Amino acid sequence: MSAAPGGEPLIRISHLSKSYHRGAQDIEVLVDINLDVFEGEFIALMGPSGSGKSTLLNLIAGIDQPTSGRIDIGGIDIATLSEGQLADWRAANVGFVFQFYNLMPVLSAAENIELPLLLTDLRGGERRERVAAALDLVGLSDRADHYPNELSGGQQQRVAIARALVTDPRIIVADEPTGDLDRTTGAEVLALLHALVRDQGKTIVMVTHDPKAAARAQRLVHLEKGVLVDEVDDGPDAAPASAASPAVTAIDSAIADVAAASGASGVATAAPADRGSGA
Repeated sequence: MSAAPGGEPLIRISHLSKSYHRGAQDIEVLVDINLDVFEGEFIALMGPSGSGKSTLLNLIAGIDQPTSGRIDIGGIDIATLSEGQLADWRAANVGFVFQFYNLMPVLSAAENIELPLLLTDLRGGERRERVAAALDLVGLSDRADHYPNELSGGQQQRVAIARALVTDPRIIVADEPTGDLDRTTGAEVLALLHALVRDQGKTIVMVTHDPKAAARAQRLVHLEKGVLVDEVDDGPDAAPASAASPAVTAIDSAIADVAAASGASGVATAAPADRGSGA
């Protein structure tokens, strides 16, 4: 296992295996996975189709349960939790970002972002404050009342990221978050994710097929046929600054300028400078 920051990991996966039954046959998807992820890390899971990376992401997120092994997150072995306990744990600890956004078409951007808060005890005013802060963070305050079909792909993904952030989770799991975006817009979304790690200390676990997307992560974890075969520590800062587009630079700069000083009900606010770009 590659070198990592000192202290206890936020996520510790030990001898994790997952298999499915298909008739009389057992299909092994993950085999004896051992992996530590530290708070404030941005890691990318890569591998060919069928390598088990999405299954591993779902296990970390508490969507699925392993056949054997442990998944300790913040000192809790989530593999031992019941379905009800897992649902409560996910609501408090995990934000989800998907390739195809998964926005409700009949709800506005603000209403989509508010959905996870409806499972909490927050009052309406508190929910609205958090939604406004999340929209500001992703640079879409002026799109709060717009419906998904009135937003570009990049804007829809930003709404999805705001929805993932609105409960102030410790972990964000992202499944191919740039897979449905063009290169420039994808780079801007990745810059936003990187800034959330850098400025808010979020922990992000991302599945991607794209080496350029993986390069924005601090660590690359490669799986083959359900086995963890390689880890590489590169870090997003290895890329030269000149490689970033002006919009990416604006997102990074805006979040860095205000994230430490701004906040609203647990969600730090920032206003990326490229709101009119349609990204």
